Amino acid sequence: MTRSPALLLLLILGFCCPGIQGQGYEMKVRFRDSSIKHPRLGQRLELECLSAKEDSGVFWVHLDKGGTLHFIVFITSLRRTIFKGNSKTSTRYEATKDKSFYRLVVKSFTPQDEGQYFCIMNSNQMLFFSPGQPAFISVTTTAAPTTRTTQHGITEKDPCLKTLDPETSKEKEMNFFCDIFIWVPLAGACLLLLLALAVTIILCQQTRRRRCRCKR
Repeated sequence: MTRSPALLLLLILGFCCPGIQGQGYEMKVRFRDSSIKHPRLGQRLELECLSAKEDSGVFWVHLDKGGTLHFIVFITSLRRTIFKGNSKTSTRYEATKDKSFYRLVVKSFTPQDEGQYFCIMNSNQMLFFSPGQPAFISVTTTAAPTTRTTQHGITEKDPCLKTLDPETSKEKEMNFFCDIFIWVPLAGACLLLLLALAVTIILCQQTRRRRCRCKR
């Protein structure tokens, strides 16, 4: 898991809210162009998140091939955008809202952009997670050719063409949610311990001051 402010924000929201839900309200993420199965290198890729419910905005996050979570942008219900670093714009992304659609645009798709894309909504003090939309470049690789010798001493090459279709398993997606469920109560427990320690230190200091005054 990444240690970015985005993850910290999710943990804080999860700790403060009565519940974190992935069911009960369906959110959908998809390619805006339904004919796209695999984005091409350098392609302008548009994704959209459908939200048919009143909300306070949508977070777009990216889970890369290594399992690291990246915050991309927060789109408010008033169409304002806040990208990483509290910036209003991004050199790599565009984000807009059109009615109930929250759209994310990858300006030029690169291998760095491969992975799963999610949108997260905070509504009525509850978090709703969309299913992940996989986005991987379709890669065709040629294996090293093998040689064989014929009866006439002529070597022939047998090229073997293999098509790789990289798809991340749902295990990474589940691990993402499981990590949140584990770290949210842990973060809350640590916060309570810190508060208890601070109160104890203050009380001890006050007690020492009273004792010193009584001796005089």
